[in-house]
Order: sequence, then C-alpha cells, then structure tokens
Amino acid sequence: MELFWYIILAIMLTGYVILDGYDFGAGIIHLFLAKKEEDKQKIVKSIGPFWDANEVWLIAAGGVLFFAFPKLYASAFSGFYLPLIIVLWLLIFRAIGLELRGQVRNVLWENFWDRAFGIASLLLALFFGAALGNVIRGVNLGEVVNGVSTYEPHNFFLPLWNPEFSPNSEELGIIDWFTLLLGVISVIALAIHGANWIILKTNSSLNERLKVIVFRLTIALIALIILSFFVWHLVEPDPFINFMEMPYLWIFPLITLLGLVGLLRVGKWKKEWVGFLSSSFFLAGALASSFVSIFPKLLPSTNSVNPSLTYKNASTAQYGLQVGVYWYVIAAILLAVYMVVQYRIFRGKMDDVDYGH
Repeated sequence: MELFWYIILAIMLTGYVILDGYDFGAGIIHLFLAKKEEDKQKIVKSIGPFWDANEVWLIAAGGVLFFAFPKLYASAFSGFYLPLIIVLWLLIFRAIGLELRGQVRNVLWENFWDRAFGIASLLLALFFGAALGNVIRGVNLGEVVNGVSTYEPHNFFLPLWNPEFSPNSEELGIIDWFTLLLGVISVIALAIHGANWIILKTNSSLNERLKVIVFRLTIALIALIILSFFVWHLVEPDPFINFMEMPYLWIFPLITLLGLVGLLRVGKWKKEWVGFLSSSFFLAGALASSFVSIFPKLLPSTNSVNPSLTYKNASTAQYGLQVGVYWYVIAAILLAVYMVVQYRIFRGKMDDVDYGH
C-alpha cells in the first residue's frame, strides 16, 4: 500500500505542475511580452476559468501527504517553513492581482496588479523548481553538527541560503547554486508551457512570436538540462543508479526527450494542441525521472547519522492506507467529472469569454 500512495502522490504533484504550471507560464509571458491591453486581456481570459481550480491540486496533494506520509508532512512543513510562507504570499498576490486588476479603471492601479500577477508567477516557478532541487539534493535531517543530532532524527530547518551558497555544505540553505539552477530551469520550462497554452487557447497577436520564443527557450532549456546532468554528480555521486538497476525506468527520460523534440518543432505543427502536449510530456517525464532517481527516498538525508525518509518509514499504518483507498476512489471520480465538464464548457479559443472584469 505504501508504494500505491507513493505513486498517487507523484501523480498528483505532476498533475499540479502541468495544470497550474501553464498558469505560472502565462503570468511570465504576461509580465515580459504582453504590452498591448488586448493581449493582456486575452492571456488572462485563457486562464481565467481554470487557475483557481488548478491550485486545488496542490491542496489535494498536501492532503494526501498529510494522510499517507505524516512523518514527511511534519518534517517538510517545519523544515521548509520560510519558503512555504513565501509561496503562500506569492499565491495570494497572484490571485488578487487577477481579481483586483479590473476593479478600478486607472493606469497606475492596473500596472501595479499586472506586475503583482507576473512577478508572483515568475517567483512561484522559481521557488517550485528550487523545491525540487532541495528534494533531489536532500536535507540535513536531525540537523547533525559534528556528528551529533541537534533535532529529532526526522526534523530539520533550512534558512533561505547558507554563507557558502553551496549544496555540499553541512549547513544547507533553501537556495544554493544547484537549487537555483533547477529554479531557472523551472522558470524556462513553465514559460514554454504557458506560451503553448496561450497559443492553444487564444488568437493573440503574440502567437506567432511565441512560437519563435518557445523554440529559442527550448534550446536554452536543453543546454541547462545538460549542465544540470554534469553538476548533479557533484551533489549525488551516483544519480542514475536506479535507472541502471531497473532499465524499464528509462521510459520516463524518453518521455522527456519526446517532449523536447516536439517543442523544437512547435512552429511546424499544424495542430496547436501538439505544442501544449509536448510541454506537458516534458514536464511529466522530467518530474517522473526526478522521483524515480531518488526512489525509494521521499526526502534524502545528507548525513550518515539519520536515515532518509522513504515511502516505507514515513508512511502511516496499513489500516489507514487501505481505508483511504475507498475515499480516494470517490474523490478521483468526482474530480474527473468536474474536470471533464470544466474543460468541455471552456473548450476552444477563450478570446470572447468574459472573465468578469
């Protein structure tokens, strides 16, 4: 049962990144490229009926984490307290930027909330990429100093950065050169994803330009991914051991590669949905590859004193895991019905949909 819930958690987090990821990406495009009011309105309309529903996936994933892996939940929500509070405020500013922008017809007012929406989207993409970097790198569980734990074995606390800005320091921080690299990769990947969503759902004057930008950003993304493979060895001596021991896991890197190939040809696809599907494939494959690279760990320990949190030692009792399956099936059915109805109602281009401004 522990493995089942590990897979469910991974699927829900991947679903959140794909769905709310195009919201973040649209915000990044809105910040840097939308200069005309018409383009700004079309970008907002493209995500208007979806963004708040997409954020529910994060709450649901947190619920699964709390229910199925309570030790990991307690550890992560205390250790990552500072960035989680920052993420909360960024989500708030992003939401009210969308909702308040049209309440007053004033240039200063509109520009302020446009910036709030765009900057919050950019920083959220950066922080979520850094969060993935922290999970891959691991944390100092128990806050071991000179071979002695200062906290309980599964507890830790990270400042925003450490003096060395290094992922190999004994006193780790949320942001170092490795996690920052993954944060930049996240920003570029979600900007591509958001651009593909805008192309798919609008007839914006930016669309042709966005296809060129997607191609260029994909080149930059590939270069940064190759760089991350080289520096990963400086953080984890043998990062590909699971892929070597279980060759069938290479399906996930292949999905990632398929997505990248599709993105390189985004300007040549006649069907606009292919570009969005390609960026979705990339995100799904990249996240799945990251998850299986650290399996069976959920949160690696960077010291040899306290063990890593795994899907086995961090899980709740078997009875709870089994009972939870029945409730999860009911919730999954309701979610599927809701999403089918939502995306069916708002299928096609969104240019003429009134977001409520």
